[in-house]
Amino acid sequence: MKTDARPLAGKVALVAGGTRGGGRGIAVELGAAGATVYVTGRSSTGGRSDLDRPETIEQTAEKVTAAGGLGIPARTDHSRPDEVRALVEKIAAEQDGRLDILVNSVWGGDPLTDWERPLWEQDLDTGLRLLRQAVETHVITSRFALPLMVARKGGLVVEVTDGNTARYRGTFFYDLAKSAVIRLAVAQAAELGPHGVAAVAITPGFLRSEALLEHFGVTEANWRDGAAQDPNFAHSETPAYLGRAVAALAADPDVMAKTGRALATWGLYEEYGFTDADGTQPDFAAHWAENLQEEYGPLGDPL
Repeated sequence: MKTDARPLAGKVALVAGGTRGGGRGIAVELGAAGATVYVTGRSSTGGRSDLDRPETIEQTAEKVTAAGGLGIPARTDHSRPDEVRALVEKIAAEQDGRLDILVNSVWGGDPLTDWERPLWEQDLDTGLRLLRQAVETHVITSRFALPLMVARKGGLVVEVTDGNTARYRGTFFYDLAKSAVIRLAVAQAAELGPHGVAAVAITPGFLRSEALLEHFGVTEANWRDGAAQDPNFAHSETPAYLGRAVAALAADPDVMAKTGRALATWGLYEEYGFTDADGTQPDFAAHWAENLQEEYGPLGDPL
């Protein structure tokens, strides 16, 4: 039953790339708001992806259910149209054709990103693989999932990216992928608007993912110790913060007013009032303006 505490009860969501990080945070918080959430990715109890990380879609689905929703794991390689088509057919069959929220959060590009060399010195096959993994997967997923939303004349598409400005992101293929994902939201918004479906891009600030915690040699329990290595880490945010931003958007009856925009946790918390898991409200843009702008220049205006 839909209540103020469970505004997404009865809604059906697909979080593509929900195994870990921001995707996991979004899936869990959609569940906490009452949604049924299909959690997809390549890492499952049946085998790990080529990233060889321990997190699985089943773990995420269990967290969704524990939070108050219903988590349904569905192992899917979103670079394979046949697998995505089968996934959407499964959702349609099990949910009477209903899909209210589509989150395109597939990434997996960290080991493919070359932060050291310019385009003309990078391995071309690796760079193109990054684009296929981080952009083509989103296109394929939307291609098969959107008809369910169009048929019901409502819903929300969320494209997860890094940054919501035109600022260069430090290396060619990474920048191209993250910028392209924003454009996917713009293009989908233009085509979905007449059908009552909204599409937005969203970015977290300094996301405290499982991989980043490992990088700093800390856990969520003592994460602040990582600030000794990088003071900016003290201003990081959990995946739950991003998840709560998406849940707030999905529950907003006026979300169409935001369609086509590139949004950020640091702007949305002011509007919707959500907090991070520890009750704080991290604002990475404010931190940037106060501490990093002099060295790196302004963060830029939202797209």
